[in-house]
Amino acid sequence: MIAVLEPFSDTAQLNTFKSMLAMDQAISNSNGKIWLFWNTDVTCKVLEADEQQVTCEINHNEVPVTYIKTFIYAKCKEYLRKPLWDRLLYFADMTESIPWCTVGDFNVITDTDEKLGGCVYNMKKSLEFIGVIEACGLMDLGFSGPKFTWSNQRGINSRIWKRLDRAMVNDKWLQDMPHSNITHLPSVGSDHCPLLMEITARSEEHIKYFKFLNC
Repeated sequence: MIAVLEPFSDTAQLNTFKSMLAMDQAISNSNGKIWLFWNTDVTCKVLEADEQQVTCEINHNEVPVTYIKTFIYAKCKEYLRKPLWDRLLYFADMTESIPWCTVGDFNVITDTDEKLGGCVYNMKKSLEFIGVIEACGLMDLGFSGPKFTWSNQRGINSRIWKRLDRAMVNDKWLQDMPHSNITHLPSVGSDHCPLLMEITARSEEHIKYFKFLNC
């Protein structure tokens, strides 16, 4: 499954990109900022979509559980992100007993260590986001690869790096799919690094019978 955020292309090209990516299905949200593609290994049902998120119920033929995934492309301005935070709080209640992952570009950092260059960051800008993460019971999956996922791509003396993209999951996700990994891939033709998410479901537990051998 592939999610493309801010594709800078008209949704009329959606099916063209679907063919180029060798995918079987494709959808876009209302403002064309989030495109999703998937093949026949995946069954995807869109539960809700708006300008900043697409939330889907997903089944994969190699994963024995149904899970919920919210793909995020948050607004740049702080006050415009409020509707997104409200939807995350709603989904947190809805998915308490269902594996849930929210992944994408949140356009905000959670710690001063997630920014390099430019002016000193004012953490007041992040307090609402941090509060939403805690209220939703979400945990950051961490990552391997480069530390930052975005750069303003200016000259070296004016360059700023931030970790704007991340994946966070609830307790049920960690219980059912504990081996979920995020890799920050090199950025090519974009100011963001692509995120690669790999999921391994918990294997079925088999009963092991005690055997006593009298040799």
